[in-house]
Amino acid sequence: MSNGKTNGASENPTTAIVETDLLVIGAGPAGAGLACFLTQHGLKGIMVAATPSTADTPRAHITNMAALECLRDIGLQEELLKVAVTRNSMQHTRWCRSMAGEEFARIYSWGNDPARAGAYDAASPCNHYDVPQTLLEPILVGHATHNGFSCRFDTTFLSFEQEPNGTILSKLQDNLTKSVYQIRSKYLFGCDGARSQVLRQLKIPLIKKPGQGLAINVLVKVDLSHIVENRVGNLHWVMRPDEENPSFNHTCIIRMVKPWNEWMFILFPHPEAGVDFNPSHEEYVKCVKTIVGDQSTPVEILGISKWFINEIVAEHYSEGNIFCLGDAVHRHPPINGLGSNTCIQDAYNLAWKIAYVLKKKSGPGLLDSFSLERQPVGATIVTRANDGLRDHAHIWEALGMLDPSLKVRQRHFAELSEATPEGVARRERLQKAVNNTAHEFHGVGVEMNQRYTSSAIYLADEGPRPPLPADPVLEHQITTYPGSRLPHAWLNTKMPGKKLSTIDLAGHGVFCLLTGIGGAAWKESASKVAKELGVDINAYSIGWGQDYDDVYFDWARRREIAEDGCVLVRPDRFVAWRSQGIITNPGVKLRNVLKSVLSI
Repeated sequence: MSNGKTNGASENPTTAIVETDLLVIGAGPAGAGLACFLTQHGLKGIMVAATPSTADTPRAHITNMAALECLRDIGLQEELLKVAVTRNSMQHTRWCRSMAGEEFARIYSWGNDPARAGAYDAASPCNHYDVPQTLLEPILVGHATHNGFSCRFDTTFLSFEQEPNGTILSKLQDNLTKSVYQIRSKYLFGCDGARSQVLRQLKIPLIKKPGQGLAINVLVKVDLSHIVENRVGNLHWVMRPDEENPSFNHTCIIRMVKPWNEWMFILFPHPEAGVDFNPSHEEYVKCVKTIVGDQSTPVEILGISKWFINEIVAEHYSEGNIFCLGDAVHRHPPINGLGSNTCIQDAYNLAWKIAYVLKKKSGPGLLDSFSLERQPVGATIVTRANDGLRDHAHIWEALGMLDPSLKVRQRHFAELSEATPEGVARRERLQKAVNNTAHEFHGVGVEMNQRYTSSAIYLADEGPRPPLPADPVLEHQITTYPGSRLPHAWLNTKMPGKKLSTIDLAGHGVFCLLTGIGGAAWKESASKVAKELGVDINAYSIGWGQDYDDVYFDWARRREIAEDGCVLVRPDRFVAWRSQGIITNPGVKLRNVLKSVLSI
């Protein structure tokens, strides 16, 4: 520790103060992700976490295209794929009486629907994978520490004070020695989860809606390989409408952790059960065996934890040079798999801005764009995740789950087999409700449709933004309108080599300018303006005989500009500005745009 030695436990702060530019509180997907993205810019700092290690339970697991694109930019995609479960094992979500029992319905998931495959292929060069948090966090922490960040576990953040010169003095406690010490930093990042002390001390207001109750995670070692052979999928809803169920398990979703011998059983208690119940170990084992539906299969409970289903987002994400991100500012159920993915994208948005301000490539006003851009995203995903959970109530109703009377539930469930008007209506409701969960399991729109509006987006040359698709959760809007994600299109060279995406041309911590035939002046201007402003700009021409060939003509269909126009892309691969065609004095325009985007 660079601030000297301590002699055992101490209630008083040590006199020496650790100095760093960047202090990250939390080492989960948001904190460790932020540290990784900051190291891409050659920055060093300190990351602390109150926990003794990285995640010990596989909480988050779906890694979507948007998050993987961020990690792909820093070279982590291949390392993640070594531990990931591929899309083939994520084919379906099912509704059933038990894992081994009768099946009520299933739906394709995570890009596996043949009818939706094209939408996923058009959206990104990446696919969905299942990477439990227990495997994701060590990769992120390892990358960060190998590239300049120090990480201290068993360290609790206590408080901060802002000093007159603008620096931040944070007080921390070593949980092993109980000694208290201080770290002075230029920036402080609250990535400390749903109980964020940083957010609490900032007194940032939270927008809260009534929660949806309690859930219980039961981590189980049980080999279900013989069961899932014809039931392949990573999510299985289990419910028994026509049977009595224990109050602590009204319905349940079984989530694959490791194919196919480790699973998370997420139990949703009966709405009237309250929160104070405490089932015995034997009761949990009996419940798990019933859910499995094969009493001969051995089960071992590895852990049990309770959590509340929240619908909370912070009103804003930053105050001065203190920033909050991840679960500290958006809290919601895991529906749609948006949690850790949004944490990673928060970090990716912020890291380049911090780097540019620290290196004096931009004005401090650039940092104001973080909250303006990411808070609306957080509000959207919090609502979507909770709406997705509420959507499941329509399935429960169609299956006859909701009436408190067992006799009524049995009658309603029996209607599903009957050739009666009631049976027809109930089957139609079930089909409609299951089909509607495509908004959860094929929500490529909510994953990819982020739209930024801030001073870091140049809109002076644009008309009104085109409206989102009719169903913005299901449908992805591919556009180069400023503030949108750079469209993906496969490219190659005239003598074909390994294909690459437009996404791969952008990023790498720098701006990128894309043009085409007739746009040579844009490339020349980018080189000159980059030298004048001290900002790197990678410039490429795409088209016949250019730097890269538009192999499938996808770029021509998606760029929304003429061949001699240009698209300026920020380091986080969002479009900063575009020109419909070549203009007089392109260098002057490009300089003015960049100065506006960078607040200089």
